[in-house]
Amino acid sequence: MVEAIKPLTRATRRPGADGEIGGFGAAFDLRAAGYRDPILVASTDGVGTKVKIAIEAHRPDTVGIDLVAMCVNDLVVQGAEPLFFLDYYATGKLDVDVARRVVAGIAEGCRLAGCALIGGETAEMPGLYAKGDYDLAGFAVGAVERGQMITGETVAPGDVVLGLASSGVHSNGFSLVRSVVADRGMSWDQPAPFDQRRSLGEALLTPTRIYVKSTLAAIKGGGVKAMAHITGGGLIENPPRVYPKSVAAELNAAVWQMPPVFRWLKREGGIASSDMPRTFNCGLGMLVIVDAAQAKAAKTALEAAGETVFEIGRMVARRGEPVTIANLETAWRD
Repeated sequence: MVEAIKPLTRATRRPGADGEIGGFGAAFDLRAAGYRDPILVASTDGVGTKVKIAIEAHRPDTVGIDLVAMCVNDLVVQGAEPLFFLDYYATGKLDVDVARRVVAGIAEGCRLAGCALIGGETAEMPGLYAKGDYDLAGFAVGAVERGQMITGETVAPGDVVLGLASSGVHSNGFSLVRSVVADRGMSWDQPAPFDQRRSLGEALLTPTRIYVKSTLAAIKGGGVKAMAHITGGGLIENPPRVYPKSVAAELNAAVWQMPPVFRWLKREGGIASSDMPRTFNCGLGMLVIVDAAQAKAAKTALEAAGETVFEIGRMVARRGEPVTIANLETAWRD
């Protein structure tokens, strides 16, 4: 297994990470990476029950990208550049081909994020995992120069909220997704009702978008005050984590595109309009809060880096809920 993935890890090398995997520990040289007085930022996450779809649909190639995305997107919201990544892969009995394909996805995620895959752990635990099952965990470390961390403490009324389009469901809410599929008696290899070009399994396994390079470019341009990675808790619970209690976000669902997968989930699952943004990203994987005077420049920088960007709202003085979303019912109409 180690020999099979060495070429994958070599492809993710970057300044500061030059060692081979296979030892007991992995080293990273912050000075070689160009940092003078850095603060380290760390995150850990998994893929959740999305990995069950990968197992049942026999498509292990993209969940590794999800794994990296869930970690590095949490780093960049604080202004940190992801530097290196470690993975944990657990299974009942090791299938080297499946594991190699998973790690290939992890390596691709690291390439997209600009970080190095410098190590990890593979564990066989018969009796704990059923035949064919596996699970993933990821660990990312990034750095930001002292004094340049994004804290959100300067967010104020009048600031503009930009929403960056998601690639789909990303990696949250899949227990509900799997329940909808099971209740309808659907199979992973049948055409997706919301995307006839792909199978249901392939469409739902679309990997989480990695926003690292685009948001770092916007940060470099100035004006970014806060960012929120839209994960579990959706558009309601995540944004308030990054701004003061004195302000609130007023969003307008009529101004961004609602991907068809969410309309399908809402309809087939009988989910209330108000519950959808508490569970799913609803088409927005990252929110960027910027000074109004620099909103146009930030939007241009993000679009130049490949993002689809919507100006979705404003920050206001808080008088009630920390997030409100106007025109939510209208947004679900086909």
